[in-house]
Amino acid sequence: MTCKNLFTSESVSEGHPDKLCDRISDAILDAALAKDHNSRTAIECLATRERIIISGEVTTKAQLDYEKIAREVVRDVGYTSPEIGIGCDTMKVEVYIREQSPDIAQGVDNSLDNHSIGAGDQGIMFGFATDETENYMPLPIVMAHKLVRYATILRKNGELPFARPDMKSQVTIDYSSEKPKLNAVVFSLQHNPDIAIDELRDIVKHKVIFPVVDSFGIDRTGVEEYYINPTGRFVIGGPLGDTGLTGRKIIVDTYGGSAPHGGGAFSGKDPTKVDRSAAYAARYAAKNIVAANLCSKCLVQLSYAIGVSEPVSISLETYGTEKVKKEKILECLIDPGIFDFTPFGIISKFSLMNPTFRYQDLSAYGHFGRPDLDLPYEKLDKVDILKKRCL
Repeated sequence: MTCKNLFTSESVSEGHPDKLCDRISDAILDAALAKDHNSRTAIECLATRERIIISGEVTTKAQLDYEKIAREVVRDVGYTSPEIGIGCDTMKVEVYIREQSPDIAQGVDNSLDNHSIGAGDQGIMFGFATDETENYMPLPIVMAHKLVRYATILRKNGELPFARPDMKSQVTIDYSSEKPKLNAVVFSLQHNPDIAIDELRDIVKHKVIFPVVDSFGIDRTGVEEYYINPTGRFVIGGPLGDTGLTGRKIIVDTYGGSAPHGGGAFSGKDPTKVDRSAAYAARYAAKNIVAANLCSKCLVQLSYAIGVSEPVSISLETYGTEKVKKEKILECLIDPGIFDFTPFGIISKFSLMNPTFRYQDLSAYGHFGRPDLDLPYEKLDKVDILKKRCL
């Protein structure tokens, strides 16, 4: 028996019920920040059948129409009738929003007008980077994301007329040899009931899977494990098929299991919550360290105490791939002149309270390594100083 070193990551489309909830939560954050840059949000959304339930804490001067935001998101994703998964015009929307707890607020409001803003919660956050792909992300999760994202683009362009919004992908890579190889692809696509399964499988294989795999320059010769709609039928999807909930696909949001994930989800949370902003900062540091050729693989961990500005701890792991002394890299990582990991520093550096991007666009297909978005925390503007200090 041949022994293989296989690793698998999954992704889901914006029509997956959990991701639908993530997007509604982030669309509310976008709407709040657009009118009040000091807005605080911690929003949870639940979707089931013909009902959307929005709850959580929001403190903002903005006047928000939560029901309208939810309906716009559901319509944009493509859920226009109950039979498809949920109806944007027919669904019931329940809203249970209150203001942020003053006990939490006093730890954060030191305030945004000075440099001592405290972390919005305690917690641990991780950032990861690897040189195995152009965007410094693990290959399995990048391929899995691209499969569902590309299929969604084709669906919205009318090139997959039988497709519905709910999709899942899973990619297995064989790391047994120096050059990674594709081992298996799983792809489940919600569809209308009229198309035959053999026709669907053939179209998905040739119009979605093969073009995506080929775009990575990976040889698919001899790969026979393509599991396309393996149950044979996937008509009932979205919230009609499964209940959706904000923050339930956190490994999809980050590194597909190739690196640890901290204790919290991202969606629905404003940037004072370090669950989100510090995870972005940790990714930024790890990516710049790898791009500077200081190591081939890098993991950065940050931890915080609620109401405290400075991280409680900063940790570095290079998995034995370092090309300079690890102590040199760590010295750069903990130098606030290079990486400012205070909440105020992170928010200011990446303009997270007045973003140049929409948070809802991050709610599906990952928060990192996004070639389709110009994300400030993905920029490689520390490479030169890192090389100067370490090489």
